[in-house]
Amino acid sequence: MPDIHPSSAAAQSSPHDSGPFASLGLSPAVLQAVERLGFTDMSPIQAAAIPLIVAGHDVVGRSQTGSGKTVAFCIPAIERVDVREAATQVLILAPTRELATQITTEVRKLAAFTRDLRTVAIYGGAAYERQFAELKRGAHVVVGTPGRLTDHMARGTLDLSTVRLLVLDEADRMLDMGFRDDIEKILAAAPAARQTVFFSATISPDVQGLVRRYSRDARTVAIENPRVGASPVEQVAFEVRHAEKFEALTRLIDFHDVRSGLIFCNTQRMVEELADALAARGCSAERLHGGLAQAQRTRIMDGFKRNAFRFLVATDVAARGIDVDDLALVVNYDLPYDAEDYVHRIGRTGRAGRTGLALTLVSGGGGHKLRMIERATAARIQRGRVPTAEAVAARRADALLARLRAVLAAGPFAAEARFVQRLVAEGHPPADVAAAVLHVFAPAPPDAAREKRVEAPAPPRRDPPPRRPPQRPVHGSRGPRDVKRRKVGPRASKKPSR
Repeated sequence: MPDIHPSSAAAQSSPHDSGPFASLGLSPAVLQAVERLGFTDMSPIQAAAIPLIVAGHDVVGRSQTGSGKTVAFCIPAIERVDVREAATQVLILAPTRELATQITTEVRKLAAFTRDLRTVAIYGGAAYERQFAELKRGAHVVVGTPGRLTDHMARGTLDLSTVRLLVLDEADRMLDMGFRDDIEKILAAAPAARQTVFFSATISPDVQGLVRRYSRDARTVAIENPRVGASPVEQVAFEVRHAEKFEALTRLIDFHDVRSGLIFCNTQRMVEELADALAARGCSAERLHGGLAQAQRTRIMDGFKRNAFRFLVATDVAARGIDVDDLALVVNYDLPYDAEDYVHRIGRTGRAGRTGLALTLVSGGGGHKLRMIERATAARIQRGRVPTAEAVAARRADALLARLRAVLAAGPFAAEARFVQRLVAEGHPPADVAAAVLHVFAPAPPDAAREKRVEAPAPPRRDPPPRRPPQRPVHGSRGPRDVKRRKVGPRASKKPSR
């Protein structure tokens, strides 16, 4: 799979050097939708991949989360559809229900002015009846997870004989999740003359094997610039004792005072426990993991995008479809299992040209894993200290004073001043009146005396090896060597009961 040199050049340029969408020769309906969405210049992956896909080439695109790759294949997908033919012409595979829903939403936005184009999302956990109906009507673009798609193929409700373009988004993740057999079944069932497009954060040997077997002269587009080391995301790690992780998390949340954040855990059980603990502390938080029903997951995702609550606690797989441009904070409450998951996690913040903040809690033997992540991703992860309760109180006070100064600058406040004047006329000093107002309406500062002290874990103590008691030779033996050959009695050799 040779790299295409023009694509590589586009990959190294900045988004503003990639040119406008109008230069691609797209249909007026798609250009109108692009303009309404506020897109102007293309991102590097879009500038490199869209012309190749529109021209009919098989493409392998390597690009990280947040690079604009969804638009890179959705626009050509819409352009390939003939709305006069009521049949499935584009099939897009995604690893999770959330990502399938996100892609479907993107297709519908970009096809807003393309009349009669029908799109459906097919995934597990949703009712079959609606999916049956949409497929029977002849959905032109089908977006789905491999398991549910093969289920429909077995039922005879999904016909792939008319597919012209087949896209595998996050191919590496689908293989990691065990979808290889389903993916190969789908690829084998689609027409041999179809166009095949792979998008992946990493081009692993398994992905390369799929490309060699199921594509024809695929063109590779590798976007090198979104390296973690050059990311707009500030990355800080904090070493804490395991028992103090929750206290450290709440201290960091209070200190940074962000509007919304995403907190990652490695297991469903930890997600549940942490979300409950945050709620008990008075912090608005919800949970998202694969053990929830699809209706619950959709409701929670929609609520997070509407800022109905501040923090979403999630597992890696469940968070794959989260697409929030102004997400200010990502917290790795648990260190991810590998460097790729770390990249995907912190890629949820610092999007659309904004800066972001990624905080990682390290406990136990996590320091070694963190250094491995740094080497694998070329990331610059700073080491920080958890702020003290006094520092949190000072930060809150500064923020409150800044808000008050802004409000005072926007005055006057004639209606409110009458209340103050009445209190002053009753003999209350103006400073006391202002303090009473702050006491009632401003958030109470944390009680430093009651806050737990959060410290970095002490280095492990190197205890001397225990002294072995002197061995007494067995009667008739020739010394300590024979002690090892002594038979163990029946009482000691008895197998433990199960």
